Amino acid sequence: MKKYIFLLIILFSLSTNAQVFEIGMNVTKQELETNTYEKDPAAEALIIYDYGNAFFNKDTWRLNIKTNQKIKILNKEGLKHGKVEIPLYIGKDSRENLKDVSVQVHNLENGKPVITNMSQDAIYTEKNDTYEVARLVFPNVKVGSIITYSYTKTTNFINKFVPWSFQHDIPTLYSELNASIPGNYDYNIKLVGSIPLKVNTNNIDYNCLEAGRGAYANCAVYRYVMTDIPAYRKEKYTTTKANYLSRIEYELSVVKQFNGSVDKITKSWEDVDGELKADSDFGRQINKKKLVKELLPPPITSIKDTKEKAKAIYQYVLDNYIWDSKSGRYDASIKRLLEEKGGNAFEINLLLQNLLHAEGLESYAMLVSTRDNGLATKVYPVLTDFDYTIVKLVIKDETYYLDATNPYLSFGELPFYCLNQYGRVNDTEYGSYWEDIAPGQYSTIQIGAKYKLSENNQLKGDVNISVTGYNSHAKKKLYHENSSVYLERLKSSYTNSTIEKHEVLSKNKNDNKFSEVLEVLHEEEFVGDKIYFNPFIYKFYEENPFKLEQRTYPIDFGYKQLFNYAIEVELGDKLKVVELPKPINFALPNKGGLVTFSTSANEEKLSVFVRIKLDKPIYDASYYEALKAFMGQIIDLQNNSVVVLEKK
Repeated sequence: MKKYIFLLIILFSLSTNAQVFEIGMNVTKQELETNTYEKDPAAEALIIYDYGNAFFNKDTWRLNIKTNQKIKILNKEGLKHGKVEIPLYIGKDSRENLKDVSVQVHNLENGKPVITNMSQDAIYTEKNDTYEVARLVFPNVKVGSIITYSYTKTTNFINKFVPWSFQHDIPTLYSELNASIPGNYDYNIKLVGSIPLKVNTNNIDYNCLEAGRGAYANCAVYRYVMTDIPAYRKEKYTTTKANYLSRIEYELSVVKQFNGSVDKITKSWEDVDGELKADSDFGRQINKKKLVKELLPPPITSIKDTKEKAKAIYQYVLDNYIWDSKSGRYDASIKRLLEEKGGNAFEINLLLQNLLHAEGLESYAMLVSTRDNGLATKVYPVLTDFDYTIVKLVIKDETYYLDATNPYLSFGELPFYCLNQYGRVNDTEYGSYWEDIAPGQYSTIQIGAKYKLSENNQLKGDVNISVTGYNSHAKKKLYHENSSVYLERLKSSYTNSTIEKHEVLSKNKNDNKFSEVLEVLHEEEFVGDKIYFNPFIYKFYEENPFKLEQRTYPIDFGYKQLFNYAIEVELGDKLKVVELPKPINFALPNKGGLVTFSTSANEEKLSVFVRIKLDKPIYDASYYEALKAFMGQIIDLQNNSVVVLEKK
């Protein structure tokens, strides 16, 4: 009775908030007549009902996964949801099978509901050595259609049980997973994503399975429900979709046999550390002094200062070994790297670790998962989660993370794609451990400009630009690879000005700072005795990067940022200020960042100052509306700030 009342509460909540859509496989005329979804007007389709039930068959002990889904097609773009693909794994001694496929397509014709059933002939299959893909092509799908389909997949491959995605690329009204797991199997269960479960219950189903000779198993029965799940739409400043798509994942940990024996499936980190030591592509490439003996020249080995020696070793690897743009997780050989003078990231960074270690510097190889690869699982060891290695260096309680694949990185900087929150440090003596990765320093852009009125009645001046950290990488790379192309792109970015002279002050590729000086002529002209002058000769953002109605995943910039912009206009006996923009101060919650805009003027000069700070490398989704408004303030400032000057 309680379950019935609770279900009524959920259905009432959904019916009041979700227009006329009915949760379940039944289709109503009102649903067919409705072709918009109020909460997401841009949605191309809507999953009204998504239901899964996973259980072990009493007779065969095969895992059965029953799926029911009901989808509404809202516009032409949604027609691509008129088919579904079901992968079926083929193993050496067993394979997955599909059964009980049922598909109905519901339409309105002449104002009346019409149902088209899919024939079994519309199931197409493609097969290779390890998978067969069953394709269901739904008949008579058009804008306004509602598709209801169901099928059951059976399998003996139970290590991952049944991964279940609550969230998709289109919104979902209701998603439910029921999972019945025999007591013989212990799973690590991981809930991914930020959307909370509406229902999360479990109970025991006694004697759910029999094994003969009086043996039986009890089953833990879990029920998970999410409702009103927004579509996942990728936007700027994020990592891979797999990090944040709301879902449940399983990993088989222990199997308890009826004879009392216990099989440990998921290993501990202590177990895995032993495997890493024996790994020919990793552990057996670490701390090999003989391999790099006498490789470094005496001018480096004779350096007394520890940090300076580390920098010299780092530069030596950069100068002498070329990265082939590959990771090399399962194909690393330092010996081959030394012979060929080029290789993959694992080889180059493990060589760097060996050289540092050989010179007595405390250094460790560190496994990481790159931003496009997803976050490594912390709940249990999954070595395949890691696709890259870097070096951790410790000097007098200061920690540096190094990567010697990119000549534009400064000492202590990692490639941007490695900024993925944390990694696993491989300490061969005491065992591996997790460590957070977050750049401590701000990456900055600082611009200072001084203008005065020329004899031709044009504003002309010098602009000094200094860019540090991750904000400097693209500039350094483009300038050193093709300075002419760099200058042309720089000129095109100054829309209201002409660059007459340009000089780069930074000479080395991996300097932390990239500095340049410009001589600029402002193109806005006097109208009568007045000039209407936008003080922003440089735009920090071309447009607001945040456009979604709702974002359910973090805003991941990767690093903290600081922008300072100051401009002075010499007034003297030629100009006076008629009008100035109003000052603005806008802060993110919890001291997460700020925008400050101020102006001042006296008889001698006009001053404009802008300061933008983003104090976190990663903001959780609750900051989204504030960040959207924050960026909106910046865009408005850049586009609509006007200083009115007049000739004296």
